[in-house]
Amino acid sequence: MSERKYLTQIEVERLIAATKGSRNEARDRCLLLLMFRHGLRVSEACGLHLSQVDTESRVLHVARLKKGLSTTQPLRTEEVRAVKAWLVERKRMKPDTDAFFVSERLNQLNRRTAWSAIRRYGELAGLPLEAHPHMLRHACGYALADQGADTRLIQDYLGHRNIQHTVRYTATNSARFERLWR
Repeated sequence: MSERKYLTQIEVERLIAATKGSRNEARDRCLLLLMFRHGLRVSEACGLHLSQVDTESRVLHVARLKKGLSTTQPLRTEEVRAVKAWLVERKRMKPDTDAFFVSERLNQLNRRTAWSAIRRYGELAGLPLEAHPHMLRHACGYALADQGADTRLIQDYLGHRNIQHTVRYTATNSARFERLWR
């Protein structure tokens, strides 16, 4: 059997918890939470601009890459809290950019920096496999399927143009058969 390409919800929680006490705790916690909850690709997360994150209206404007369908998605309370904590820290840093996530050098966060941070947090969390950013996108798809979300809804949420890219999340979910043979 090939190595699993996603994290479970519990593993994502452990990954996020591993940011506690780190130098970039507020940024990295917010980054991981938004990547997981919104199925963001690492380049989509690193490419976020301040104007895309609206804590007042509690929405995230997701600009999908790879010709994906861009959407506006609700920010949940936990996400708003993480965003606000990061924005306080970001403001203190005084970066000269409208990039939402910035590095210690005050530039837009680089995808390689995000990659290495996620790998490091995975090790700190004691995850059974080497974590990488795309695992959070897959974790989002599987978590939505586990909650009973319809395949088309997951497709729209993740910005997939082709439903074949979405079916993987629902096809392996045994809960979809629960109502059969009653």
